[in-house]
Amino acid sequence: MVAERTYLSKDEAAAFQLKLRQLEQRKPALALKLQEAREQGDLKENADYHDAKEKLGYIEGQIQDIVATLQTATIVEYTGPTDTVRLGATVIIQEVGTDENEEYTIVGSAEANRNQRNISLKSPVGAALLGKKAGARVKVNTPGGIVKFKIVDVR
Repeated sequence: MVAERTYLSKDEAAAFQLKLRQLEQRKPALALKLQEAREQGDLKENADYHDAKEKLGYIEGQIQDIVATLQTATIVEYTGPTDTVRLGATVIIQEVGTDENEEYTIVGSAEANRNQRNISLKSPVGAALLGKKAGARVKVNTPGGIVKFKIVDVR
């Protein structure tokens, strides 16, 4: 199975590296706690043992996820403005039939956060906007049906 390519900004890649270091720094203390709990004897009813084992397993899983993400990541430098919607572009769109503008930044899947107005290039809206210029109209197939947008500006 081929891993799916992930796109990250330099800042997001650095945040992943920091999180990885923090998780790896927690492992020795949890391993020690696990060893101490194991030495207490009966493991069936040893809450400390089960807690430490669960936490260590959770951290190992997070570490594996981050390592896999970083191994498959393409680090993208968001360079200066261009007139075409691309990864890293900020785009202002308007749903056809409304007067309200919405502003989004096109990012990789790992950075997508609708509350921060960051949409993935793989989302229906992001994918429909890619490669288009200001003034273009796009149709987006959303779970609620087809929505038409006009691209007001690209930065």
